[in-house]
This record gives sequence, structure tokens and C-alpha cells, in this order.
Amino acid sequence: MNIIEIFKALSNDKRVEILQWLKEPEKHFDTTNENVAIKGGVCVGDIHEKSGLSQSTISQYLAMMQKAELLESVRHGKWTYYRRNEETLSQLAGFINQKL
Repeated sequence: MNIIEIFKALSNDKRVEILQWLKEPEKHFDTTNENVAIKGGVCVGDIHEKSGLSQSTISQYLAMMQKAELLESVRHGKWTYYRRNEETLSQLAGFINQKL
């Protein structure tokens, strides 16, 4: 766990919001859409659409969050699906509780 990379990724309100959306994807995304949640995550296109940001900005945000190990991705055909990395988030909570 690279705590500095994690805190960098969390220093942006939209990236934090994306993590919140992915905590309960069925609440924030149309789960009747075949591209949402059925493949073990939420399609990058659906995250882009909900965010209101440019595709390139969302791609950068998701890459940063994945580098910090806050997100996991899985590719199905031409689509990439993202979900939270609950193990890293649990470690982060422990770090904050014990060290800060």
C-alpha cells in the first residue's frame, strides 16, 4: 500500500465521489443496463457519463486510482469495468486508525 499515492488520489472531490458511487453501484448506475455491474464492476463509459467530465479526464482519474490500488479493473471485450479494491480501502482505514 503506497499511502502517498492513495492520498494524492483522494485529494480530488470527483475521485472521492467515484469511490462513493462504486461503493453502491446499484444505487448510482442503471443496473438494468447490460454494461453495469454484471461484469464485476461498472463500465468506464457509465462512470464517464455520470461524472460530467471529459473522457480523457475520467480515464486519467481512473488510472490514478488504479495505480493507488483504490480500484480494480477487469476487461470484457472492448469494455473495461471498475470496482473498488476493498482490501486497500480496509488497509487504509486501519492505517488511519492506528497511525493518524
